Amino acid sequence: MKMQINKETNFLCNVCGKSFSDKSSFLYHYKTHTNEKPYSCNICKKSFYRKSDLKEHSLIHTKEKPYSCEICFQGFCHKRSLYSHLLTHSKESPYSCDKCNKTFSQKRYFNEHCRNHTCEKPYSCDVCNKTFSQKYHLNRHYLIHTVGKLYSCDTCGKKCSQKSNLNEHYRTHTGEKPFSCEICGEGFIQKSRLYSHYRSHTGEKPYSCDICGKKFSLKTPLNEHRRTHTNEKPYSCDVCSKTFSQKTHLNRHHQTHTGEKPYSCDVCCKVFSQKNRLSDHALTHTTENPYSCEVCGKGFTYKSSLTQHYLTHTNEKSHSCDICGKKCLHKSNLKKHYRTHSGEKPYVCEICSKKYSDKRYLIKHYRNHTNEKTETKSYDIDSK
Repeated sequence: MKMQINKETNFLCNVCGKSFSDKSSFLYHYKTHTNEKPYSCNICKKSFYRKSDLKEHSLIHTKEKPYSCEICFQGFCHKRSLYSHLLTHSKESPYSCDKCNKTFSQKRYFNEHCRNHTCEKPYSCDVCNKTFSQKYHLNRHYLIHTVGKLYSCDTCGKKCSQKSNLNEHYRTHTGEKPFSCEICGEGFIQKSRLYSHYRSHTGEKPYSCDICGKKFSLKTPLNEHRRTHTNEKPYSCDVCSKTFSQKTHLNRHHQTHTGEKPYSCDVCCKVFSQKNRLSDHALTHTTENPYSCEVCGKGFTYKSSLTQHYLTHTNEKSHSCDICGKKCLHKSNLKKHYRTHSGEKPYVCEICSKKYSDKRYLIKHYRNHTNEKTETKSYDIDSK
């Protein structure tokens, strides 16, 4: 290491040219170039440039909070955290977001918030390359690699890297929801979910897509929406390797392999693999049509049916066959049309094994076996 001494600044770094007035500051700075971290935590093995940084870090493990707020008596591990906290009492918020007008008392919180709009993740794990928008989340993630998941649920065996995560997980078993909405009374397991819920009342949508401008109240739906542009499908089925853009879709798909149908109708005992399917089915018993067309007034049991019906008024055929160019009103119709090219016949008669490309044709075919008489004129599908 070469150290140049300047009369005005005394110590000059020969790597980046930065100058320092004292030797200790210079030596600390020089380690950022060599990446030398000689001080290591004996609990989680995290290393530091300075001994004072290690001393501060050790407070995380000991839970010691030597710095206390004189106004509300809240304790803090670090002095700088106390200074930051004092600003919350002064009500001073000089930093304002130009996208959603949210204000902040500290610049670092403002910068962290801005990443919610840009989706920037500047902090990267050097073990698994996972990226994070906040350094705090990266530090918390490191515990998975360094000390593993030390906390285990004595009910289901799930392991967590932090005790706070385990406490939150316990609530999934106990049903405890300590955070409740002051407006509608709905309860939540996590405080962060309560804050997200408040946006359903305020209508705030701070997260916007940088491709099409669509806005969202939560970050997760924004990330899922982005995949409609990129066609990214990061979730893969370990049984058939089919990929999905959303984890919920993968979980739902898994039930096609397991055959699990945990949701049962209390009227007719019909079972369903998804809760929303049961909710939709329940409407068939009430004859309720909560969704009505603004154009012709026709009522529908399902919102998806109303959405499809609207297309009959606009005559918009947005789904196009990339083989012959034929356009269809609905995506389901396009899938049926593709079978005329592929010859696929996924619907099979359980009695005679005859196959059909359309489920309607199979239902009509079954009547040949049951001799069921309907008002619909019967005909031989294959003669067409």
